[in-house]
Amino acid sequence: MNKQSILCILSLLLIALLAGGSWSLAALGQPFPLGNGNPLPWAVALTVLLPLPVYQLCRLQHRHARKVLFLLDAIENNDYALHFPEEIPDADTRLVHRALNRIAHILYNVKNETAQQEKYYELILECVNTGIVVLNDNGAVYQKNSEALRLLGLNIFTHIGQLDRIDPNLAPRIASCRAGDSFQMPLHNERGTLDLFVRVSDITVHQEHLRILALNDINNELDEKEIDSWMRLTRVLTHEIMNSVTPITSLSDTLLTMTAQGAPQEEISNGLKTISQTGKGLLAFVESYRKFTHIPTPIPTLFYVKGFLERMAALARHQYPDIPTEFRIEVEPDNLILHADENLVGQVVTNLLKNALQAIESDTGRTTEGHIRLQAYCDEAEAVLITISNDGPAIPADVAEHIFIPFFTTKTGGSGIGLSISRQIMRLSGGSINLLPTEPTTFVLKFD
Repeated sequence: MNKQSILCILSLLLIALLAGGSWSLAALGQPFPLGNGNPLPWAVALTVLLPLPVYQLCRLQHRHARKVLFLLDAIENNDYALHFPEEIPDADTRLVHRALNRIAHILYNVKNETAQQEKYYELILECVNTGIVVLNDNGAVYQKNSEALRLLGLNIFTHIGQLDRIDPNLAPRIASCRAGDSFQMPLHNERGTLDLFVRVSDITVHQEHLRILALNDINNELDEKEIDSWMRLTRVLTHEIMNSVTPITSLSDTLLTMTAQGAPQEEISNGLKTISQTGKGLLAFVESYRKFTHIPTPIPTLFYVKGFLERMAALARHQYPDIPTEFRIEVEPDNLILHADENLVGQVVTNLLKNALQAIESDTGRTTEGHIRLQAYCDEAEAVLITISNDGPAIPADVAEHIFIPFFTTKTGGSGIGLSISRQIMRLSGGSINLLPTEPTTFVLKFD
C-alpha cells in the first residue's frame, strides 16, 4: 500500500470520527460548541462535505504521479520533445509542470554532453596507430577502432568467433587472455602476414567486466625503424666515401694530364702521396665500419668491479699522461662482482675514459686539474650500475641526442663509432648505456 492510499484512509478515518462524534452528541441531546448549539446540522455537514476535498486531494496527487511516470517513460524512450504546459491558472499545477520540464531539460543536456564525450573519445580512438578492441567475458565486441579492423583484416567485428575465419588459433588465444597479459603471435590474412603483439588490460563498467586489447604490428614498426637506420647509415657512408673518392679521381685525372705533358717527377710523386694518404683514410673508415658490424659474441665471466675499474683508470693515465686528472673510484660494496665479458666491457669503459680525458683537455679556460669519478653499486632490482663522470665541458643538448648514432662525431679526425660500438656491446651483454641529462657529464652502464 502506497503513501497516497494511506493518506486517503487516514483522512477518511478522521472524517468518520468527526461525523461520529457529531452524531453521538445529537443522539445524546448534548449541545454543540458552535452555532446555535444543535449538533445535528454539523453532523450532516461533516458527513456530506468533508469527503469531497479529500477525494480532490487524492485525485490531484494521482494525476501528478502519472505525469512523473509519463515523463520517465518518455526519457527512457529517448523522447525529449515532451513538454508540460506552464500557462495555466492553477498555481500549484503550474509549479509542478515547471519542475517536470526543468528535469526533462537537465536530463536532455546530460544526454547531449555524454553523447559529445563519447564522440570525442571515439575520434581519439580512431586517430591512434594502435588497434583497440573492447570485449566482454562472453567474447562480444563492445568497441573497436578502424586500425583494429585493418590489422585483423575484417570489415565487421562483433564477436571473437569471427576470427576463426582468419586464423583458428587467434580466437582461443584472445578468449583465454587476462588483464596484464602480453603476447606475440603471427596472423595470416588476405592482406599478408603480420606479427601481432597484444597487450591486455581490463575495466568494469556498469557492473560488467570488460577487457581492453591493444594490437600492434611489430613487423611494420621494426621495418620502419630498420629503413630509417639504413637511410642514416647510407647517408654517412655516401658522404665519407664521396669525400675520399672525389679528390682521388680528380687528382688522378690531373696526374694523367701532367704525365702526358712531361711534368716533373717531383710533382707527380707528391700527387701520388696525396692519393695514397686519402686511400689509407678511406681504408681506415671502412675498417671502423667493419669493427662496428663485427663485434664478437660476449663470453661472460665473474670479476671484481673495483679491481677492474682501478686497472681501467691506470691504463687511461698511461695513455694520456699529459692531461692532469684526478681519478676517484667508489665501489659499494667493496667486493662487488659483475657477470659480463670483461674484455668487451673494458672496451666500453676505456672509450668513455678517453672521451672524458679529451673533454677535460678541450677546456682551454681550466686552471686546475680535471676530475673523473667512477662509481659502481647495485640498485633495488639487484642490477649493477657503473657511472663515469667528468667535470669537463657539458655535451650540448643538440649533440647529445645523436652521440650514439654510428659515425656521428664532432671531433676533428674522429671516427664516430666509439659510443656506437659501446652501445652495441652493452646490448649484446644484456645491459644498456645512457647519458644522464645532468651536469657534470655522466654516462651510466647498467647490467641487468
